[in-house]
Amino acid sequence: MYDVMNTYPLRENTADSLRAHSGRKLGEITTEALAAGELNGDDLRTHADTLRRQAEIARAGGYPQLASNLLRAAELTDVPNEEMLKIYETLRPERASYDELARLADYLETTFGARENAAFIREAADIYRERGLLRR
Repeated sequence: MYDVMNTYPLRENTADSLRAHSGRKLGEITTEALAAGELNGDDLRTHADTLRRQAEIARAGGYPQLASNLLRAAELTDVPNEEMLKIYETLRPERASYDELARLADYLETTFGARENAAFIREAADIYRERGLLRR
């Protein structure tokens, strides 16, 4: 087992093992590669593994809420941007019913394996109901 805290910051201490969402190694993402037209959008997106490693560091450092946020972000790296915008809109107060939020949670869990996000949305649905923030 490695010492999680000695890997922080990741870019300085483990850059050789970091990669973009596309799978390209971090060291290959350079301004020269960009100027040559060799990079695409997925080369500029964070890989889920990097976010999970950052979550380990946050947890080990005593920041459990940050760790949870990073784990949820890792789950969402495969969700297309257009869908993310729809999800964001759905989660705004008074935009969805309780059942719609429950279906959204189920969808994220079954389609993308996003269990942490699904649990978060289910919790939000309960809180929205308690506070009168569901669509009327």
